[in-house]
Amino acid sequence: MIDSLILAFALMLIFEGIMPFAFPSVWRSTMQKIADLDDFKIRLIGLGCLLAGLVFALFAR
Repeated sequence: MIDSLILAFALMLIFEGIMPFAFPSVWRSTMQKIADLDDFKIRLIGLGCLLAGLVFALFAR
């Protein structure tokens, strides 16, 4: 169980690092645009990410 959690965390770090490594200027401008959004829109983005993650996790099982 703990091995799966460590692997999931490692994969998350890999995927999170791809954009800033490969396209730092695009990543920076995207983060600036997101920071300018109001809280409700940011929460909707977060909810969408959570739901997508749940769907992917269900399909992976």
